[in-house]
Amino acid sequence: MRQGVKVEGARQTDRMSSSPIRTRVWRKGVLEASDFPFEQLSDYLAEDDCLIWADLCAPDAALLARLAEELGLDPLAVEDSSSAHERPKIMRYASHLFLSTYALRLTGPKGGHDVDLTHVSAFVLPRALVTVRLDDGFDIDDVVRRWDENRELLTCGVHALTYGLLDLIVDQYFDVVQVLDDQVEDIEDDLFDEATDVRDMQERAFGMRKALVRVRRVIVPTRDVVETVMRRAREAHTELLPYYEDLDDHVLRVAEWTESLRELMTSIFETNMALADTRLNQVMKKLTSWAAIVAVPTAITGYFGQNVPYPGYGTFWGFALSLALIVVIGFILYLVFRRKEWL
Repeated sequence: MRQGVKVEGARQTDRMSSSPIRTRVWRKGVLEASDFPFEQLSDYLAEDDCLIWADLCAPDAALLARLAEELGLDPLAVEDSSSAHERPKIMRYASHLFLSTYALRLTGPKGGHDVDLTHVSAFVLPRALVTVRLDDGFDIDDVVRRWDENRELLTCGVHALTYGLLDLIVDQYFDVVQVLDDQVEDIEDDLFDEATDVRDMQERAFGMRKALVRVRRVIVPTRDVVETVMRRAREAHTELLPYYEDLDDHVLRVAEWTESLRELMTSIFETNMALADTRLNQVMKKLTSWAAIVAVPTAITGYFGQNVPYPGYGTFWGFALSLALIVVIGFILYLVFRRKEWL
């Protein structure tokens, strides 16, 4: 038994630690130790009946260098794991697979449509899974709980750990897209409401389109990641195939859902612009009608030069009164038109 490592039973739970590194080891599907020193990873890897998991949250360059040295990881893969702008992908190297994807969540006081991305990378070795998160936006404890709830799958090795990780990420995609779908329905309900502010509607529609584009850029390439891992799992453990096929189906469904929402938002955006043009035409018809009504008596009285006496005719106060009426009535008309968004 390694000194300093506490052996525990299957019911053991991890310590919720603020450490940037978390570790676990299973022996023949049974949890043996957790949160052991990082340097012991290679010792456990030397044992054929061990399955290892390590997680690094917001690691610095020195820690990633230690990781690469301890496990013999490819430098290019290590560099990609520290980048926040990598496209979801999966790469095969001599000693391991490297997969890169993103976890999604909605931020804002009411959820909103601000999509926050957390880059999650994983190094898949023959008997070990190493996850790297650039921030704590993705709760790795939920993944650990899924592993604990499906202990029987852990006998299938590292592909079972990879399935648990990807399954949670895809489930979060469904949660995010469901919220966005509800917000799209709200926009649809407000689309034909006369009381809806046109500018506010345009801002909401544009913001939703941006959010859906950002979500789609993550979800669509993630399906390639799932399919590649599924092919390798099929070769190693056929009993995992139904789980990966279900996961692949979920990725396909959420990708199609996102695409349909994008098309719907495009239709809503175009409909909103058409409605704005229709409202503008209605305003122009109203203004033209009133202008025609006013123009007829103005033209007749102007043509015949009808200057008739009125209260204050020929006096200064009469001139001042008429000037005040022009200013006041003009200002009232301006306010009315402004309120109706005709100006």
